[in-house]
Amino acid sequence: MPGMSFDERIEALRKTKLEHTAAKRGGGPRDGDDHGVVPLPANFTFTPEEDPDMFGFKGGRMCGRNYRRLLECHPTYIDPMSSLACAWMTTLGSYRCPHWNPDHPYTHLMPEQKKYNIVHGIGGGQHFGPDMLIGFELGWGGMLEKVRTYRDKNAPHGAEMYAGWEDVILGIQNWVGRNAEAARRAALTEERPDLREDLETMAEMCERLVTEPPRTFRDACQWITFFMCAARIHNGSGALGQLDELLRPYYERDTAAGILDDEEAIFHIACMLIKDTHYSQLGGPAPDGADLTSRVSFLILEAIHRMGIPANIAIRLHDGLDPKLYELGVKYLFEDNTNSPLFVGDKGLTEGFVRNGYPIELARRRVKVGCHWCAIPGREYTLNDIVKINFAKVFDVALRDMTGDESVENTTEELWRRFEDRLRRAIEVTAEGIDFHMQHMYKTYPELVLDLFCHGTIEQGLDITQKGAVEYYNMCMDGSGLATTADSFAALEQRIEQEKRLTWNELMQHLDNDFADAEDVRLIMKSIPRYGSGGSRADDYALKISRTFTKLVKEKPTPDGFNLVPGLFSWASTVQMGRKVGATPNGRHAGAPISHGANPDPGFVKDGPQTAAALAVAAVQPGYGNSAPLQLDLDFSLGRTAENRAKVAALMKTHFDLGGTQININILDKKQLLDAEKHPEKYPDLMARVTGFSAYFSLLSPAFRRWVIERIYEV
Repeated sequence: MPGMSFDERIEALRKTKLEHTAAKRGGGPRDGDDHGVVPLPANFTFTPEEDPDMFGFKGGRMCGRNYRRLLECHPTYIDPMSSLACAWMTTLGSYRCPHWNPDHPYTHLMPEQKKYNIVHGIGGGQHFGPDMLIGFELGWGGMLEKVRTYRDKNAPHGAEMYAGWEDVILGIQNWVGRNAEAARRAALTEERPDLREDLETMAEMCERLVTEPPRTFRDACQWITFFMCAARIHNGSGALGQLDELLRPYYERDTAAGILDDEEAIFHIACMLIKDTHYSQLGGPAPDGADLTSRVSFLILEAIHRMGIPANIAIRLHDGLDPKLYELGVKYLFEDNTNSPLFVGDKGLTEGFVRNGYPIELARRRVKVGCHWCAIPGREYTLNDIVKINFAKVFDVALRDMTGDESVENTTEELWRRFEDRLRRAIEVTAEGIDFHMQHMYKTYPELVLDLFCHGTIEQGLDITQKGAVEYYNMCMDGSGLATTADSFAALEQRIEQEKRLTWNELMQHLDNDFADAEDVRLIMKSIPRYGSGGSRADDYALKISRTFTKLVKEKPTPDGFNLVPGLFSWASTVQMGRKVGATPNGRHAGAPISHGANPDPGFVKDGPQTAAALAVAAVQPGYGNSAPLQLDLDFSLGRTAENRAKVAALMKTHFDLGGTQININILDKKQLLDAEKHPEKYPDLMARVTGFSAYFSLLSPAFRRWVIERIYEV
């Protein structure tokens, strides 16, 4: 009986993936990343041990013990079509409980956090980059020995953390070993000789990886797979690293030895990436500026192309990048009608990070490993994409303060003064919250899995959230709702002050009534030249808001001395943030989503919106190494010719040359998308890049599907 080809097996895996997606749709909407979650067996249950003094569990020792207990009963997963074992199997999300240790309340911060609708980050997990090379060098056995060595050396200091780390590793080893046993059992009943032999090889590989580091290319892919699933199970972590460089030494060694060819390498990569949507980077500069593009970079792109499922892989453009990698990335983006890869700009990221006082060699070590963010693997803690300030809410507070103060004349000048004052206070409160998180997070839910992949944590017996555990702390603080706020300022200035179409009191009545029976007024306020149109007052305000926010964030570190790095990003929080904001002077209804990231609102120009948006978003970059992504939504028909693809590539490169930092791309068919909103079951494989992450459109909630459509099209 002839064996199955690698492409046939990839197609079988893709079919299974879509079956899992359909099953997940039955469990309700999932407004987040499409992880490689496999549904749990119906009879699976897990009850964590809880602290008798509280609901839930906390601290290194108890969190580690519960994590080990979970992995020791977590189901194994073997698909004979795959070359790699295991999967993250859950319908419950993280088992973490509680969100925050009640022994350390932050009630003193809550009133102003609520007032300004601050996404404060207290209790936020992961969102920094691990150094996978630590695991590749030591293996789980070596990591266990390292933990025990430093436990004995530092005793009694860090006993709580060392106990947690030891249980984490023992739990992972048990899980890896049980997957090896499951592969052996599967081999005994597999009738197809080629798949049976592959399962036996899988079992031997997993048995070895219980203690040993990876030796071969397939070993490395399997090791990464176990890591990805273990990190997701712990607290949803999805950062990986410079994937092409991680795999390159194994590829070169195995191909030189004649035990690996490109087709097999592509297959192993596909089997790995189908397991989870961890974020990783291809290309970009080494610390000395040399291009990191290798043959493996192209193989990873090819694997994504053949899979046809969501993948969070970024190509990092710099002056020395192999142009063929960029060209192929754009080609596959359109050819597959997908949203992978996305692209990041090295110039803005690297030159910006240098402005924090770091050498360029260190800035180049920052790898794109998140929705919109980079981190130095294993050496930097950031809370990236966790902390956000809602500009629209700050604006609303300032507007109501001014119009409610009878001692001042209502003017946009006075409103700006109050907006800046309230924004400064929102930043101060947010910084205090970051310090509070840093002081107490390890007592709630320490980063037990990712700590193992850091330089300094194990050696010192400290969780990465404890000051001094690693070398660098650069805390991210994002601003959100830029277009909503800029357009509102411009609308007030034009319609009230310049044209005198209505008074301040009339405006406030319309806002309080959510423009009820005043659609004409709403459209008048909405129809001013908006941010992104070029040369408008709204463009001026957007730039002024970004520069003011950046200046205020960089004025001083947190009270405990942590460096703050500004960005502009909303993630999918635009929906939740919008619910906290009443109607705004730009014609937005109360409770509607605020504007998306740094992008202009849909319909800001009639002709050439992609070019106009690229120029606008490049202009408002904060410029300190955290990104303000451009969301670029393109019709799939643009990719039909090489000439059109070249134009898109040139547009993206221009954006990056102007200082842009990241481009998230959707390749869409408007007619199909509108039909999929009504009939999601007809489009099980339709993908959308929601923000920095990708998701199956059918898994999004109805409200989220509507938001994605309205963000792209004026409907």
